[in-house]
Amino acid sequence: MTDQTAAIGMTLGLKKTALHDRHQKAGAKMVPFAGYEMPVSYPPGIIHEHRHTRSHAGLFDVSHMGQIRVEGKHSAELLETVTPADLMDLASGQLRYSLLLDEQGGIIDDLIVMRTGPESFALIVNAAGKERDFEHLQQQLGKPLHLGMESDKSMLALQGPDSASVMTGLGAELSGLGFMEYREMTLADIACRVSRSGYTGEDGFEISVHSRFANQLAGILLEDARVMLAGLGARDSLRMEAGLNLHGQEMSDATTPLETGLGWVIPRSRRSGGERPGGFLGAARILPELSRPPAKKRVGLVPKGRAPVRAGADVKDDTGQRIGHVTSGGYSPSLDHPICLARIDREHAAIDNIINAVIRGREIPATVTALPFVAHRYCRTRS
Repeated sequence: MTDQTAAIGMTLGLKKTALHDRHQKAGAKMVPFAGYEMPVSYPPGIIHEHRHTRSHAGLFDVSHMGQIRVEGKHSAELLETVTPADLMDLASGQLRYSLLLDEQGGIIDDLIVMRTGPESFALIVNAAGKERDFEHLQQQLGKPLHLGMESDKSMLALQGPDSASVMTGLGAELSGLGFMEYREMTLADIACRVSRSGYTGEDGFEISVHSRFANQLAGILLEDARVMLAGLGARDSLRMEAGLNLHGQEMSDATTPLETGLGWVIPRSRRSGGERPGGFLGAARILPELSRPPAKKRVGLVPKGRAPVRAGADVKDDTGQRIGHVTSGGYSPSLDHPICLARIDREHAAIDNIINAVIRGREIPATVTALPFVAHRYCRTRS
């Protein structure tokens, strides 16, 4: 079998987003990802795409993400049985980051929950697990609530400090729209649901649009010289610099929220002594961990030298004892040196502690560092 034949075989059966032809015409390097053929980078390269997003605006095709509609009486109360978020007090037009949990307190997925009406919600879930997530929700909530996968929708993420100016240039009314809020609006006469959110640490927007208009909208956004296409590679390096978890790496059904630095997603109202304590899957394990932290802790690491340390690398103490592993690692284009996210024994997790990451059998000194590596620049105040 030739390399070309093998490459063709790899793409058979993969889904394509509405922007697939645009990616190919732009010279994207396409790779299989979560059942889709997706762009990992474009000719300018990951480093340029990353830095352009930090300084101007990057446009990401995230149409592979799952968009789930949830409707029915007592929908907030029922959703609180599968996620530890406070949804009873979530106002229409607001978003909340949360987790789908199993009975053992493991993380099935992380997700965004947005309230779209008095008895309706939209959930944004990760691409790789969206069918599993939907089945889990159907099993837990399917009878009292109506759930639907919005498979006719695409999603674009415009991220970076120029993104708000780009959006207002297309007629977006952003006054009063703060971080983790959304609004129905038209962009260049195209109906969209626009949330001020993203996973890069920058101010930005995630735009849900009917798939038949997605490519048209992308083209209009790219007419602005401040906007460039960016792929999965830059999206990953940006979220690592922002110290953000990735499901399947920092978290899984084998980790609890506290083990990956996500205890903050459990609000006071859902904790012991709160207005509605517990009541969600895994609460029996998770609530005690809030007062008795687990043995492992997620940390940032900065390895010495230029060699990147990749996911799966062992982390050892100064005696050679294994104390954890790297969950994500690579080069930071903003800082111009390698960075890692790791899960290690709590007693070694003090900031500035020196431990060792193992690269091809060699132990490389690495400094425990506060997260995020690059400060978040979300729009915390309403413009």
